[in-house]
Amino acid sequence: MPERDDRIARIAQKLLKVPQPVDDLTSLRPDWEPLVPLDRPPVEAAVLIALVRREEGYAVLYTQRATTLRSHSGQIAFPGGKIDPGDADAAAAALREAEEEVALVPADAEIIGYMPTYFTGTNYLITPVVAVIEPSAPFVANPFEVDAVFEVPLPLIARVETYGTYRVHRGSVEHRTWQIDHEGRVIWGITANLTRQFRDMALNGEDGW
Repeated sequence: MPERDDRIARIAQKLLKVPQPVDDLTSLRPDWEPLVPLDRPPVEAAVLIALVRREEGYAVLYTQRATTLRSHSGQIAFPGGKIDPGDADAAAAALREAEEEVALVPADAEIIGYMPTYFTGTNYLITPVVAVIEPSAPFVANPFEVDAVFEVPLPLIARVETYGTYRVHRGSVEHRTWQIDHEGRVIWGITANLTRQFRDMALNGEDGW
C-alpha cells in the first residue's frame, strides 16, 4: 500500500489504538431511550469507516441499505454488522461485512484505529473501525443487502456547516440526531452521529483537504 500522507498519520494518532473495552454494561446509556427498557445484553457489532483514497482526494464510504431488509431498510449506513463468533475481532468483522456488502477487498484496507464504542437504543454495541482503503477493484453492491454504494468527500465531512439536525418521534418523545445532506441523500441517525463523532475526534483542526 502506498505511503500515507501526514494528515492520515495525524488522524491515526487521534484514534484509539485498540477497541474500547466495556467493563460495566450497567454504565452504558443508549443514544436514545427505548419506550420499553432493554432486558437483554446488547448485541456486539462493528462498522467500517472507510477512508477511500482517490486521485481527487479522500472520501468516506457509505451504503444505502436494501429496501427489502427487515430493519433500517432504505437507510444510509456504514458497511458493518454483528460480530460473529468466527471473527477474530471487531476489525475482522467490519472487513468481512464490507466484503459481503460492497465487495471491498480486505487486503486493500489498512486499519488505522478505532472510535469509542457506540450504544444504540436498538440494543447494539457498535465498535467503529477506521481504515484507509486503496481500492484495487470497484465497489459492487450486494443486491440482497445494499441498494447503492456511494462516497462523500472528506472535506465535506470535515466542515461543521455540513451537519444539520434530524428530528424523529418515537411515541410522544422527540429524538434528535445529526443530519448530512449529500446529492439528494439524507444521512441521519446512528450513521450521521458516528460521522460527526469521527469528525470531532479525528478531523477537527485538519485543514487543506
